[in-house]
Amino acid sequence: MDDADAWRGATDLARRLVRIDTRGGREAPAAALVADRLDGAGFDVRVEEPIPGRANVLARFGPAVPRVPVTFTGHLDTVPADPSGWSFDPMSGELRDGRLLGRGSSDMKAGVACQVEAAIRAARESPRDTAVQLVFTFGEETGCHGAEEIDAESLTPTDLLIVAEPTGNRTVLGHKGVLWLAATARGVSAHGSRPELGRNAIAALAAAASRIHGHRDWPVSPTHGPATVNIGTFHAGEQPNLVPDHAEMRLDVRTVPGFGRDEAIAEIARLCGDGIGLEPLLDLPGVATDPSAAAAARELLAPGSSARPAEYATYFSDASVLTARLGDPAVVVYGPGDPDQAHVTDESCSLAAITESAEAMHRLLRRL
Repeated sequence: MDDADAWRGATDLARRLVRIDTRGGREAPAAALVADRLDGAGFDVRVEEPIPGRANVLARFGPAVPRVPVTFTGHLDTVPADPSGWSFDPMSGELRDGRLLGRGSSDMKAGVACQVEAAIRAARESPRDTAVQLVFTFGEETGCHGAEEIDAESLTPTDLLIVAEPTGNRTVLGHKGVLWLAATARGVSAHGSRPELGRNAIAALAAAASRIHGHRDWPVSPTHGPATVNIGTFHAGEQPNLVPDHAEMRLDVRTVPGFGRDEAIAEIARLCGDGIGLEPLLDLPGVATDPSAAAAARELLAPGSSARPAEYATYFSDASVLTARLGDPAVVVYGPGDPDQAHVTDESCSLAAITESAEAMHRLLRRL
């Protein structure tokens, strides 16, 4: 039996997960599928549904005193996908040309499936020597809301947290932080034919947006790379013949060591100028694992990787929330998805990468 046949269960589970529509919510059916698979393999499983239709899965196998050696985590939600722009059904789960097709295939239902199947096989083959915890969440794409709902007392501290975000099966030792800001301008309303009687909030905020968008001197971290700022939304005005008295834009700031929340707000406020208010909407810290603390795990997941310079991702993950609740473990981001496929039209994932990832996670559990 070749590796692909040995890990067919990971591909099958990934296909079933992709076919469950969790675009922007409704994760409960996906949580039930994962929970049933783990429960049937003898894991201690708990499904928590703090919001109707939105569920987290917490599962454990083996001894956990005082810590569990490895915790696997992944999210069950995906970003939206408008079928009109796709060349195939985003929920198809079809296998074509060596790839799994569909929204969430790379980000990150294939990674979740690999973690589940690797843990089940390790538990079946060596029940006395396997100790693993699995945490699958809802609402990660919109700010780690599911992870925020998990009480620290529901979790067992761990030495190593493996996050199945798409890395193309490279070992990544953390990621940037994220800060979402609402920037607001207030104006004075007037008739559109007498704009001199009002104060146009759009004009004020658009000028601030132009300064922020054109700024090129954001700090650069030697480990995490450059901080970035993206203007994601802009809302203002009611109709053309009315001077708008309110305008709001929302910013996505990716923070790096040395340029966190306070530094970012101060610089953006300077660029906005007087009269623009700033309100934090989301603030998740970055993650940075010392390469020496994760060398053994990196080698087991991707032999030879510990000799290469450490990589850090641009996106955020549930590790921003879970790390503190799990006793500050080393974090390794590792999954079969292609990072360039995350959030794109016609998303897909390599079947060979799924097989490789499931085998590597199993190897980690058996040998770490």
